[in-house]
Amino acid sequence: MSKLNIVILAAGQGTRMNSRHPKVLHSLGGKPLLVHVIETARSLKPAKIIVVYGHGGEQVPATLDSEDVIWVEQAEQLGTGHAVEQAMPEVDDNSTLLILYGDVPLLRDTTMAELVRIGEAGFGLLTVHVADPTGYGRIVRDKHGVVARIVEEKDASEHERTIAEVNSGIMCTSAKYMRAWLSQLENDNAQQEYYLTDTIAMAVKAGVTVKTTHPEAEQEVAGVNSRSQLAELERYYQRQLAEQLMAGGVTLVDPARLDIRGEASTGQDVTLDVNVVLLGKVKLGNNVSIGPGCVIRDCEIGDNA
Repeated sequence: MSKLNIVILAAGQGTRMNSRHPKVLHSLGGKPLLVHVIETARSLKPAKIIVVYGHGGEQVPATLDSEDVIWVEQAEQLGTGHAVEQAMPEVDDNSTLLILYGDVPLLRDTTMAELVRIGEAGFGLLTVHVADPTGYGRIVRDKHGVVARIVEEKDASEHERTIAEVNSGIMCTSAKYMRAWLSQLENDNAQQEYYLTDTIAMAVKAGVTVKTTHPEAEQEVAGVNSRSQLAELERYYQRQLAEQLMAGGVTLVDPARLDIRGEASTGQDVTLDVNVVLLGKVKLGNNVSIGPGCVIRDCEIGDNA
């Protein structure tokens, strides 16, 4: 197994958030979006984590200063291919390179690990089938069902727009391959940007087989581009946390009306009424009952309370 380098693209301006803060610093479950991505990336024990932030986005490294993260600025927003190219001077030539996104916070470690396994042997691409593919790059396969290329929606034909398998943007391959392909990128497209997705066709042309894997749930690869999308992911995330609590012996009067913004651990036969908010690090003992509308912050509550 070659050593792993992870590049996280976090330079998007997030104009639809209508905020003075960089998009990746907006909070999900009490933590910035980018922190979710970095923490999951760490679970793979990579040799390097490199985060690409945008011009004017100095808040990102300033807020999330971390010893194990290398920060790289993308001074101009010239596309995802250009963003990865900014990180390449920090990437080890003999490494496997995994590319993630700072505004896609719920990707699971097992999904990442499977993608890396595929990428070590050639080119791994994370794709997903969606009911409405509008706005996504489509996965174009040849007559044998093998990935041939990715076409962005603005450049897609009418037939290609009917394809329901879409690109998450998350990929893994040899750093040496990626370095060569990035140097060949051109911006001859509707957006006049350097698309990272164009490296797929280059891989195929070079005889490198592109294999795909898929997340368990569509929300794993859902990005945040607006306050509405952030709210949708928050509810999904909170429901996942609620399911974990119930599986551990907690009664939730209404699982849709619980918010956990931090770490919560519980004993058995705990009951949480509606609109309970758990902040920071909270530990609840056995047979604990919390009434409606309570906010519990950074504390431990003993048995039978």
